[in-house]
Amino acid sequence: MWVIKLGGSLADYPDDLRRWIKVLAEAGKGQMVIVPGGSFFADRVREAQKKWGFDDAAAHAMGLRAMEQFGLMLCGLQKGLVPARTETEIRKVLHENQVPVWLPVQSLASEDLSPSWDVTSDSLAAWLAKRLKAEHLVLVKSCVLPSEKVEAAELAKNGIVDVAFPSLIQGAAFDTCLLGRKDYSGVRSLLIEKKAGVVKVCC
Repeated sequence: MWVIKLGGSLADYPDDLRRWIKVLAEAGKGQMVIVPGGSFFADRVREAQKKWGFDDAAAHAMGLRAMEQFGLMLCGLQKGLVPARTETEIRKVLHENQVPVWLPVQSLASEDLSPSWDVTSDSLAAWLAKRLKAEHLVLVKSCVLPSEKVEAAELAKNGIVDVAFPSLIQGAAFDTCLLGRKDYSGVRSLLIEKKAGVVKVCC
């Protein structure tokens, strides 16, 4: 089981984003769940909160829905990506040999998560990986990534992952790695041929 978070900033690079979802729809059948970032939908939430001053609880709820908007957009762009709101729906899509895109609102309705920007789709991907007992968690980022293995706390300090992420992966059974926006060919080899084509940069 793979959980792969597609950073919302990939939407700034349409050609790369389309390549990513095509590769994942083909190579991830029956073994992978996509967690969408918030993309420009979340940016609008941040802008609205700054302008209107509503509290973090409202912003958090709106941010989750921003993830869902981006997730639905991905499903609309690529055949074989299927929206899934619960663990049951995720496993059903996997059983049908397709790739579920997680829409998190329903799954997180009863979870006591910190309502702040310290918890973003990075941390929610880690939460889901634990819930599904996944073996691998991959975060796909469009920012410049370190070339060597780096502790998660250092990644959070440098703004590459969110503040809550290091504590969520501490002691996790899955391995964690980061990929850049041009690494879609490497992940194909990893998923289909089981080749070690990803540089692990945190653990």
